[in-house]
Parts: sequence; structure tokens; C-alpha cells
Amino acid sequence: MHPALLGLTTVILGVGGCLLYFIGSNMILDKVIFPQKAGDQGRNINRANMIRPWLFLFPAMFALGLYLGYPVIETLRLSLTSRAADGAFVGLANYEKMFGDAKFWEAMRNNMLWLIIVPAASTAFGLLAAQLTDRIRWGNIAKSLIFMPMAISFVGASVIFKLVYDTRAVDQEQIGILNAIWLKFDGGLGSILMLKIFPAFILLGFAALVAYAIKAVLSPLKNQHIQENSIFKVLRIAGALIGAYLVIKSFLSIIALFTTTLTYGEPQTWLTIPFWNSFFLMVVLIWIQTGFAMVILSAALRGVPEETVEAAIVDGANPFEVFFKIKVPQIMGTIVVVWTTITLVVLKVFDIVYAMTNGQWETQVLANYMFDKLFRANDWGVGSASAIIIMLLVSPILIWNVYNARKEMKER
Repeated sequence: MHPALLGLTTVILGVGGCLLYFIGSNMILDKVIFPQKAGDQGRNINRANMIRPWLFLFPAMFALGLYLGYPVIETLRLSLTSRAADGAFVGLANYEKMFGDAKFWEAMRNNMLWLIIVPAASTAFGLLAAQLTDRIRWGNIAKSLIFMPMAISFVGASVIFKLVYDTRAVDQEQIGILNAIWLKFDGGLGSILMLKIFPAFILLGFAALVAYAIKAVLSPLKNQHIQENSIFKVLRIAGALIGAYLVIKSFLSIIALFTTTLTYGEPQTWLTIPFWNSFFLMVVLIWIQTGFAMVILSAALRGVPEETVEAAIVDGANPFEVFFKIKVPQIMGTIVVVWTTITLVVLKVFDIVYAMTNGQWETQVLANYMFDKLFRANDWGVGSASAIIIMLLVSPILIWNVYNARKEMKER
């Protein structure tokens, strides 16, 4: 069948099917189940009106159950069975096997690293871009350029950055931008400035932002007037501890920058360097998600009342104080939403790792581990078990977002 004719047929059948369903279900409800006979007319109308909304909701609920609920139940079932034993029930054997696999723990470690770095960097860069682009005349053009990577698929972005990290033999011209730049350094003053001092300033700035975030997270605990659930207090303390770890890690990285001897003049195979190659992969997702964070946070910054900013300026606040003490606290809810949304993307990251390293050189992540077990090793038990682990990691963030959304609706 011609594609145009097939599309037209699908539209006609889809729209026609919906109309038939709603008209037919209403007729059955009003004429057969609750007929409007004399004597019972009022009661039957009320009964029909109570059921009618569920008729409208049923198609959506059925579709969600079929495409979301059933896969979860089936994945859980498969995680408790073994393909090698013809689908026999094996209990938690697949989970024990998975927890005993070094590759699984490598994937967990890398996922935790992604969770710490990518949402923080994307949100920070997005907030910085939102603030700066709102202060220049050609800000809309700048925003368009920063947002443009969002239009590129993860695989497309991975191919672009794979070319950036490309490595050729020493006697060949380097087509990878990173190696082409690297070969320009020979240990002189330029190398010290660009490869040691400049990264050190970036790490210091990151540590300062994290320290400010720790202060903002812990400040409600000091305020006795704020009543908060114990769970959220524990979460605040856990977040502060993670932040403290990042600050310490930043200072250790600065020390490592100045103590490490770099091999100048030799092209580097960037994606095969353990630990650091994970950061090169993270850059791709940060590049994509910064545009998303910028758009949301820019809208939030525009919603900050001008009266509060003007009052702070009159009181003698400088631009940094206005931004960090007036604007940021007022958009903290939006920052949290952006952070958690990017966190969900990070937990499911697969395309970038698959396209660039396929989990080699210690870059394995949970989604890629699941893919390997399901489609390469044909082990549906361990593959499904890893899928359940991903779902368990995602669920608390979804619950947190739903809780905050309902809380905001109640406050309004």
C-alpha cells in the first residue's frame, strides 16, 4: 500500500474508531445498562454520570497499562526465571549472579559518577547561560545556538564528539579537534596556562558553586521556624555529604593537575583512558542538556519580581549578591525540577555509551549492561534484573517530582 494511502487509512480508522467507541459506549450506558425509565429516571441518570468519566478514561488507562504496566510486570517475572532452564522459576538467583558480576558494579559506579556530574554541570551551565543571555541584546540568538544541540539525537551527538576525540598515528595529520589542539602544546607557558591554571580555575568555581549549594540545602535545618519531615532532613544531609565529597574531589583534582606530568607532543586516545574517558562521554550529554536547563531557568528568572531586585540594589547589593541571594532562592523550586529531570535522563543513558565506547575501557553503564545481557548474551534473567534495578533507581525521583507538583498545586 502507498505510504500516503496507508497514513490516510490509519487516520480514518483511528478517528472513526474513537468516535464509534464514545458514541457506542454512551448509547449502551444510557439505553441498556441504565435506561431512563419512568420511576428510576433520576437515579439512573446519576449512576450513568458517575460511570461516564471512566468510559472516557478507559482507552488511556488501557493503553498505559498495556505499554507501561504490563512490561514492568513481565520484566519482573523474567528476572525471576532462567532461559537456560527453559523459563523455570529460579527466585533471586539472577540478582545474585548480577551482584557477583564485576561489570555490574562498574556500571553502578559509572552511573553514580554520571549522576553526580551531569545534572550539576548541566544545571549550572544552563543557569549561567540563562542569566548572561538575558543581559545582552543578541541574547535570543545566543539562546538559539545553545539550545540547538537539543535538536540532535544522542547518537548524532556521539558521532560528532567521536570525531572531536579522534586519534590518528603520530606521522598523520590529526582530524580530531582535541588532539589537534593537544599537539600545539609543548610544555611552555601556554601549556601551563591552558592545561593547568585554566582547569584549576574551573574546578575552583565548581567547588564554590557546590559549597553555596550545600549552604542553601542545610540552611532550613538551622531555621527552627521551618517544620520539615524527617525524611527530607535525611535527604538534605545526604545531599550535603555528596556536595562535600565533590568539593574535596575538586581540590584533589587541582592538586593532581599540578603534580601530573603530561605527555606533550603525542596524540592521545582519549576514549581509552580509564576514568577520564567517562568524563569525555559526559561532555556529550552536558552539551545537549545545557540548552534544556537554560530555557526553563531563563523563564524562571524572568518571573522573579523586579521589586525584590530593585530593593536589593537600593540596599547596596552587588550583582553577585542580587543573583545568588535574591534570584536563585526564588527559583530554587525550578532548579530542583530541572536537576531531577536531567537526573532521570542520566539514569537511562545508553545511546552515548553504546555509540562511542560500547562499554569498553571501564565506561559501562546500567542501560548498556542490560542491553549486553539481553541481546548479546541472550540472558533475559540478568538483563531483566538490571532493568528492575534501573526502575528502582528512577522511582524515588519520579515520586519526588509528583510530590512537589502536588504540593505546589495545593499552595496555589
